Amino acid sequence: MEKILIVEDEEEIACGLSSLLKNQGYVCDGWDGRGNAVEIIRETAPDLILMDINLPGQDGFALCREIRNACSLPVIFLTGRSTSMDELEALQSGGDDFITKPYKPPILLARIQTVLRRVKGPSKPAVLQYRGITLDLGAARLTYGEKSLELGRNEQKILHRLFEHAGNIVSREELVDYLWENQIYIDDNTLSVNVRRLREKLASIGLPGLIQTKRGMGYKV
Repeated sequence: MEKILIVEDEEEIACGLSSLLKNQGYVCDGWDGRGNAVEIIRETAPDLILMDINLPGQDGFALCREIRNACSLPVIFLTGRSTSMDELEALQSGGDDFITKPYKPPILLARIQTVLRRVKGPSKPAVLQYRGITLDLGAARLTYGEKSLELGRNEQKILHRLFEHAGNIVSREELVDYLWENQIYIDDNTLSVNVRRLREKLASIGLPGLIQTKRGMGYKV
């Protein structure tokens, strides 16, 4: 079964989360956010990270960015902070989802399952090519010339759908459904955040205009 790393410094909350997840068959490890994130992840080898924002060391946003620089593990923020700016910063720092406390156990479990399913990603075809660009779905990597990028799950899925329909417009609604499996609570701006982050990475290897916006319609390559 999948392992979940709970990053929470309040022992009572961490224990409650651990009991809930273990009852569902997950393996759990706990961490209060202190120390080296890369070393902790290497030691615990989780499949998903459930993280608070308010932590005794650096906050969850900074911690998520540190994790993102090292790997592409899915991160779900679970926090008592509930403003739209908190949610936006969570997504911009690399978070996959944002859930506020107090949480409803069935909703939390459903969203964990959704993110874990998303990690598996598309299985066929394993490699897509477009105008000298290679998208390796198995390795979650995009290669252009001698340069390459490691892709997060959402980044890979966006490119996968756009490459499948190369030359044609893919609507925002279709991308939202594909990335978040029809979750009604996903804000439309979440897609824009993901596309903007992906464009910045593409520009770093010489592909600034790969993803085109068709205003009022969607995106295309």
